[in-house]
Amino acid sequence: MTTSPLISEFDAQTGVATLTFNRPEVLNAISIPMAEAFLAAVRTLRSQPELRCIVLTGSGRAFMAGGDVASMTGTQEQKRDFINGLLVPLNEAILLLRSIDAPMVAAVRGPAAGAGLSLALMADIIVAEDRAKFLIAYNGIGAVPDCGCTWFLPHKTGATRATEMMMLGRQLTAEEAQSWGLITRVAPSDSYDEVLASTIKQVASGPTKAFGAFRQLVDQAGGRSLAEQLEAERQAFLKIAHTGDFGEGVSAFLAKRPATFSGQ
Repeated sequence: MTTSPLISEFDAQTGVATLTFNRPEVLNAISIPMAEAFLAAVRTLRSQPELRCIVLTGSGRAFMAGGDVASMTGTQEQKRDFINGLLVPLNEAILLLRSIDAPMVAAVRGPAAGAGLSLALMADIIVAEDRAKFLIAYNGIGAVPDCGCTWFLPHKTGATRATEMMMLGRQLTAEEAQSWGLITRVAPSDSYDEVLASTIKQVASGPTKAFGAFRQLVDQAGGRSLAEQLEAERQAFLKIAHTGDFGEGVSAFLAKRPATFSGQ
């Protein structure tokens, strides 16, 4: 029986979707079939109205070790075809994921290197086991970062630290990554599942559409003037004010009770 390179699961009761990179024998290195399966799963999730949270994780002892370097050989044409076979579907999947309102949580155990680092950084919240490692790794094979690393990493750490990670091959422990602003939470192995589940539950029960609007505002802030960002915030607030969750939030505030959001 052939094992799928990507496992996609959706819990209709909680609204949580889990996408698991599933090539543990090679630390979940991305192959073309995995990239294509990832895109297909994301397209399906995009049309799921009950979606409240997306969890990205990896099978076995790694989140993801990056692209399948063993396949990056051969003629120039073969290398070009392989790189495009990976990055065309991955890039589309990344853009689609960042356009979905549901927040993303990356559950990182072990190394997140190369494209694995990029895909982890794409998430809104990263929960790392204390043994996790974060490494750009492209300098080791004479390549350049992909999957949005040169956008996500400087946004989180600043250009100086991003350059250090790339040019000096700096590997970060989970604790260092947290101090640099890359990740949200770190937990030891014996409490990791509990911390991860608590984080997912908290995010999945929030105002989903407001979270999506917030992400879009943050993503676009760097290319706008202050005046443009103020106007974008105003327009986003007006749009979110028509949602059911906004009505519930205001009612709960006035009644001095916790809000119960539905994601609508």
